[in-house]
Amino acid sequence: MLGAAAPFQRSPGGCRSPREQRAHGTAFGAARTRFSAVAPEERRRSVAPAPAAEAGEEPLLRGIFEISKRSCDVVLSARRLRWSPILPESPTGDSSINVQAQEEIIEMKDVFSVKLKRRCCVGQKKGGTLLGITIFKCLKKEENKLTDYAIHLNNLSEDHCHSWFRHLKEILNGFQNRPKSLKVFVNPSSHKREATHVYYEQVAPLFRLADIKTDVTVTEYEGHALSVLKECELQAFDGVVCVGGDGSVSEVAHGLLLKAQIDAGKDTDYIPTPVRAPVPLGVIPAGTTNILAHTLHGIKHAVTATLHIIMGHIQSVDVCTFSTPTKLLRFGFSAMFGFGARTLALAEKHRWMPSSQRKDFAFIKTLADLKPEECELSFLPLQIPQEDSHENDKKKREKIKKGSKDQWHKIQGHFLNVSIMAIPCLCSMAPRGLAPNTRLNNGSMALIVVQNTSRTEFIKHLKRYTSVKNQFNFPFVETYTVQEVKVQPQLKSGLDAKENTYLNAAAAEGNYPWNIDGDLMKEASQIHVRLHPQLINLYGVNTDDLESSQATCNCI
Repeated sequence: MLGAAAPFQRSPGGCRSPREQRAHGTAFGAARTRFSAVAPEERRRSVAPAPAAEAGEEPLLRGIFEISKRSCDVVLSARRLRWSPILPESPTGDSSINVQAQEEIIEMKDVFSVKLKRRCCVGQKKGGTLLGITIFKCLKKEENKLTDYAIHLNNLSEDHCHSWFRHLKEILNGFQNRPKSLKVFVNPSSHKREATHVYYEQVAPLFRLADIKTDVTVTEYEGHALSVLKECELQAFDGVVCVGGDGSVSEVAHGLLLKAQIDAGKDTDYIPTPVRAPVPLGVIPAGTTNILAHTLHGIKHAVTATLHIIMGHIQSVDVCTFSTPTKLLRFGFSAMFGFGARTLALAEKHRWMPSSQRKDFAFIKTLADLKPEECELSFLPLQIPQEDSHENDKKKREKIKKGSKDQWHKIQGHFLNVSIMAIPCLCSMAPRGLAPNTRLNNGSMALIVVQNTSRTEFIKHLKRYTSVKNQFNFPFVETYTVQEVKVQPQLKSGLDAKENTYLNAAAAEGNYPWNIDGDLMKEASQIHVRLHPQLINLYGVNTDDLESSQATCNCI
C-alpha cells in the first residue's frame, strides 16, 4: 500500500523563516536548502500545520514548493494534493495575530499526468536544468466541456522533485480504468477530411502527455476498420478509439463486437446471446453527424472526448443486433426506417456536395417528397412497473399489460418514420435526444412510430425536437418501450413516377434504406432488432450527469 511503502516524510526542500528569507533577498531560498533548524515556535508562524488526516488521507509527503510565485507548504496524500501559502510574520512580531492562509486542493482522481519540468538549451533534446514538477489535471468547464490545466510546483532540488515525482506516478498508476495502450482508427474522409487533423493536432498530444501508447490505423476504404479488427489481437490493448463520424463509429463498434463473437467461437450468422466486447470503445467526434459522441459527452468537442478516455470514464451501454431471418447484419445502437433513412440515402448520393449543404438539401428534398412506408411492425413490450412509465406510454402500456408476458404485438399501416433506439441519441439539434425516454443502459429500446399525416403536422413534430417540449405529444405519434422489434416492409405493386428516381430504383429492386447509426444499409427482407443489455463499454458519462443545452435547428 502507498501508506506503508511511503510513510509521511518531510521532503529535502527546506524552509527558512520569513525574516531569514528577506535577509537573503529571496522568497524561495528555502526550497534550495534542507529544512533549517529554526525555533519551533518560529516555524509554526511561517509554515501552516498539516490538516488533520481524514480516513484514507494519511500524508505521504510534505515539502516546500513555489506555486504561482508564492512559497507554499504542500502535502500529498493518496487522495489529494493540498497546499497553502507560507504566511509572513506580523511586522511587530506579535504571534497573537492569526492570518488564515487560503488552502487549495486538487483531487488526485482529477490528475492525469505528472512531468518533471526542465529548462533546456537550444537544440538540447534531453536533460536540462530541473525546475520542478508540472501536474496536469482534467478541469470541467461549462456545457459539459473538459480541458487540461497545468499546475507548476517549482523546486530546484533534484532529490526533492524525484521523490515527489515517484509518489505522484505511483498514485496515478493505481487508477485501474485508465488505459495505457490504445488501438486507434482514423477516418481521413470524415467531414471536410478533418479527422486526421483533429487526431494529430488535438488528440495525440494529450495521449502522449498521459503516457498512453497508441497503434494508429488511418482507414483507406469502407470496411477497412472492420477487416483490421477481425485480425487484431485485442488483448494487447486497453481500449479501441475511433476518430470520425457516426458511420465510422458504427463500423468500429460492429467490428469490435463481431471480433468478440469470433474469439468466443460463436456462429456469426445467428447470435441470440452475444458475448460482451473485451475492451472499451472511445469516440472522438470528427464527422458530419456525431450523435453517439454527443450522447456520451454532451458536446461535440475532441478534447473533451479525449480526456474522458484518458481519465477512464467508462459507461456500460446497451447494444442492438440487426438481423434478417438468415443472417446477422450488424451490431448498432439506433436505427430509422422511412423519413430518417430516405434522408440519409439522398445525402449519400450527393457526397460531392459540402457536408452542411448536403444535409440540408437531403432533408428539405425528402420533406418535399414526403411519403409513407407501408409495413408491419411486430414488437415485444418490456414489462416495467406502471409507476416507471413515461406519460406518453401510459395508455399503450395499460393495453399491453393485459396480454401475456411474452406476447408479441403487431401494428400494420402507413408510417412516415419508424425509430428504434437503445440510447437517447442526443445531438446539437435535439437537446433532449431523439429518444429522451431511454438511457444508455436501462435494458430497453424506444420504438417511436410516426403514422401518416400532413406535411405541416409532420414539420411541427420535427420542430419539437429542437425544444424541451414533448415531441411525441401528437395523435399520430406512438411510443413504446420494447425489447425486440420486427419490421416487415410491404412491397408495392406500382410506383409513383413523381417520386425520387433514386429511391424508386431501390424500392423497385425490393431494397429499402435503413439508417443504422448514421450508416446507410439497404435490405429487402424483414429486419429483426434485439436488445442486448450492457454489451459494450464506452468512454463517457451517464446521460443524467450531463448539463442540458439549448439548440435550434437551421433547416426547419
